Amino acid sequence: MSPLLHHHPPNHDSFTNIVSGFNWESSKKKGGWYNFLIKSIPEIAASGITHVWLPPPSHSASSEGYLPGRLYDLDASYGTQDELKTLIKEFHGNGIKCVADIVINHRTAERQDSDGRWNIFEGGTPDDRLDWDRSCICIDDTTNSGGTGNPDTGADFNGAPDIDHLNTRVQRELSDWMNWIKTEIGFDGWRFDFAKGYSPDITKLYMGNTMPEFVVGEIWNPLSYGSDGKPNYDQDGHRRELAEWVKAVGGSATAFDFTTKGILQAALVEGELWRLKDSNGGPPGMIGLMPENAVTFVDNHDTGSTQKHWPFPLDKVMQGYAYILTHPGIPSIFYDHFFDWGLKEEISKLAMIRIKNGIKASSTVRILASDADLYVAAIDDKIIAKIGPRYEAGHLVPTNFRIATCGNDYVVWEKQ
Repeated sequence: MSPLLHHHPPNHDSFTNIVSGFNWESSKKKGGWYNFLIKSIPEIAASGITHVWLPPPSHSASSEGYLPGRLYDLDASYGTQDELKTLIKEFHGNGIKCVADIVINHRTAERQDSDGRWNIFEGGTPDDRLDWDRSCICIDDTTNSGGTGNPDTGADFNGAPDIDHLNTRVQRELSDWMNWIKTEIGFDGWRFDFAKGYSPDITKLYMGNTMPEFVVGEIWNPLSYGSDGKPNYDQDGHRRELAEWVKAVGGSATAFDFTTKGILQAALVEGELWRLKDSNGGPPGMIGLMPENAVTFVDNHDTGSTQKHWPFPLDKVMQGYAYILTHPGIPSIFYDHFFDWGLKEEISKLAMIRIKNGIKASSTVRILASDADLYVAAIDDKIIAKIGPRYEAGHLVPTNFRIATCGNDYVVWEKQ
């Protein structure tokens, strides 16, 4: 057995289904995003969603929240602290847990020091909590901040000073802040932004100090590519990086399954659905290695939305959802697809089929076909999913299965 499998898996078999509750433009919403989103809670709850991922809550140099400064100041571009508490309370009242976007790899300073360097931080309270100076910035930071702390334990981020997470004051005060937004504001879990910016030991420490109900890390590394410019068939190294991070952080952590997104996207774009079966006969992404720790997705505010860093092909999005909502792992639905693209009904049908048939993060997959134009898989022998343009797949489906839903180049059958 692979050493990666010797871990304590999280308890996500009670069914977990996530929706991202924002996109890259949400901070610009007239009247405030929190006040707007609260109106959508009944629709979200009716679709079997268990967790909503909310945007970074704190004051930030950028309206989207990913260059945070005064962390305790929650009167930010998405709305006020009181509006956020009201929103979370309403989600809780509908049985939905709230995941905060935790941006702590880097931080923007409030003002310059005597040398003109931006390294004097303000926490957003009358006292000195999170009021840091250059001693809390990594000494090898590349933003000319004059940092004098420990060397960075992870990848460099050049948009703002990299925080020294080996500093015990940093560890203590960030843990206190996270516990504050958990107990005072009501957040249940964390999404760690740019989690490769500090070592998994640091993430493990913050998890231990704050005891979140749910944790997912963003470890976004490029796939391996061939000389033809297309992703290589074998992405085992890529998914093992994700699995190693989860293993190092601890068994309750999950990671976004960028491997599955990349392979699924390439398979559909290139008309090469054979990519969806690895050399061992299983799913080729992280869901084929540690499904209970893998959060699958089609797009998010970075890959899609108005940023479009790595967007899923527009005409293939529903095939993407037909895959992630029938397969193991923890599926995450993108706000734009659910609310803005007119796909809510199709996505909701798939989500309810998943719930009805008890498909979980740990469900088993039996791949029945993986040709260029046809992919068919049975999940827990309760449902069968087909994607691809080839129409003739009926010979692979037993007679006691009936069509539960279908759409453009996808069909899902369920056992009668």
